[in-house]
Amino acid sequence: MTAHSDASQHASAPAPEPQPAPARNAATPRGTLRLALAVGALGVVFGDIGTSPIYALQTLFNPADPHPVPINDNNVFGLISLIFWSMMIIVTIFYVMLAMRADNDGEGGIMALITLIRRHASGRGRRTSLVLAALGIFGASLFLGDSMITPAISVLSAVEGLKVVNPSFEAWVIPVTGVIIVLLFGFQRRGTASIGRLFGPVMIVWFLTIALLGLGGIARHPDILRAFNPVYAVEFLFGHFHIGFFALAAVVLTFTGVEALYADMGHFGRRNITTGWIFLVFPALMLNYMGQGALILDSPSNVSGPFFLLVPEWGRIPLLVLATAATVIASQAVITGAYSVASQASKLGYLPRLRIAHTSEHEIGQIYVPWINWLLMVSVLTLVFAFRSSAALAYAYGMAVIGTITIVTLLYFYIARTQWRAPSWLVFIGGGLLLAFDLLFLAANSTKLVHGAWLPLVIGITAFAVMVTWQRGREIVTDQRVRLEGALRDFLARLSAGEPKVAQVPGAAIFLNRGSETAPLAMRANMERNHVRHAQIVVLSVETEPVPRVPEADRVIVDDLGLTHDGIIHVTARFGYMEAQDVPAALRLVKARQSEGRKLKLKDATYFLSTIQLRIGPEKTMATWRKKLFIATSHITADAADHFKLPRDRTVIMGSHIEI
Repeated sequence: MTAHSDASQHASAPAPEPQPAPARNAATPRGTLRLALAVGALGVVFGDIGTSPIYALQTLFNPADPHPVPINDNNVFGLISLIFWSMMIIVTIFYVMLAMRADNDGEGGIMALITLIRRHASGRGRRTSLVLAALGIFGASLFLGDSMITPAISVLSAVEGLKVVNPSFEAWVIPVTGVIIVLLFGFQRRGTASIGRLFGPVMIVWFLTIALLGLGGIARHPDILRAFNPVYAVEFLFGHFHIGFFALAAVVLTFTGVEALYADMGHFGRRNITTGWIFLVFPALMLNYMGQGALILDSPSNVSGPFFLLVPEWGRIPLLVLATAATVIASQAVITGAYSVASQASKLGYLPRLRIAHTSEHEIGQIYVPWINWLLMVSVLTLVFAFRSSAALAYAYGMAVIGTITIVTLLYFYIARTQWRAPSWLVFIGGGLLLAFDLLFLAANSTKLVHGAWLPLVIGITAFAVMVTWQRGREIVTDQRVRLEGALRDFLARLSAGEPKVAQVPGAAIFLNRGSETAPLAMRANMERNHVRHAQIVVLSVETEPVPRVPEADRVIVDDLGLTHDGIIHVTARFGYMEAQDVPAALRLVKARQSEGRKLKLKDATYFLSTIQLRIGPEKTMATWRKKLFIATSHITADAADHFKLPRDRTVIMGSHIEI
């Protein structure tokens, strides 16, 4: 990460976070670590998709639905078959077997696909790549919308179970939901590894339980196993299209959370997620769906709450408690996915530099992003208090999911064709069929726009506007900043020739800068306006390496910038992603022989930060509302002085104004 030196309104390129796969801690047994990550993945990644059986079939046969599915044997067989093959095609084949192979140095999700597209954009394909990248940003924005809706509907639907226990508890549903949400987001700072260890065993019990319940239901009506035959799905969808088409909007509920599998790949690794899905989660889900289908076949009156009716009456309260815990855990998948999306968006320049805390020495992808965490918490609480029931949020649920899936499919097959050189016939046939399948679901969900599906679109459009505005504004500011700064070596050459004329004062000055190519604005202002320079000057850049810690022997790299007797050097300070980036401590490692024979006088050194004050200018670079949005977004940039542990009493902020 290169040091950005403004405290609040800095708008140049965000500091890139580390990307390559992390080094493992040799002291940790590999088998133990793998087991811990696998259990953690079950607790974090599969919570959302794993709790769908609680409400999916009930929603499909809900008579209050604008387009309810009539209850008869053919429709039950057709729906169960459609659920199985939808999950097989979209989750197992596309996401687990195909999409998760497209990673950006271990990071997954739609932002990883955007990175791959932008990295190889050139020539005639550049315009197409830019359009697809913009489409991908909209998909990421939809996922952020899903990250707000999922905790709201999951926790709310779980707590609504209080009404099943005792109707008089209804007044407590909203307050209890609010408390749980605050506790859930407050717990995030401990990291996904800690959360996974806590939630993982609960979800293992959950999946084993729903599998056993499903087997009990299947035993009542074994004919339900015929639903594995895809003919039933095809006949239901196309033989009764006026029913099957609208049912697709609710079938999406069975694989909500699938994008979280991909987005959370950097947290737990592709292998652990794949193993958990194939050997536990998918079989447990399908056994339960079939068990519920068998129950409905055996007694059509059980269409209301078939999940809880799979267990005898004496076991319903324990199941309700377990279901409540599982649906609360379901929120975790999209929360951690949102951290990954925000982190990658910051790396790509679509968001400002955010404070990112790495919470694991073993997995570089396990992060906590405070600003995103609190934004999500406020948004989720707002949805809960505004909609006040899970039913009111139900129709908003599917649009964000299927919209993101459709965009991921398009981006994936573009990469497969242009970068992996997959055969055209395979891309067009395979990609065409998958995309047609996705678009059918998308069309079905669009019929729910007036019933709540507008919500994720509004959230997505808002997030999209913020990200593309920041990206465009950053380009404008960077171009102007490079022009203002000028080349560092040229500036030093003119300084050596006596231009500008400056008086030398004792002591050391440390100028934080983005690299060694341009002159820090603060240094240029100090010499051109104040006409002074310090006896010792350090231009400092900071880099974050893809390892937990960097040995002190490798901490600093010193460059004399081509002049050996001018008292000016460039220092690159290197830190591991788990380390606090303590700049003064790093500078104490610079030896006298590296700084032109004189030890740096750091006791009274002054630290200079180059800041930019943004103003709205007359140039038509962007619409006025976008300029205002860009300036407002710049205020969330992480504070440089705190981040780099600079002494406040010896830190000076200097810079320039830039009009956008």
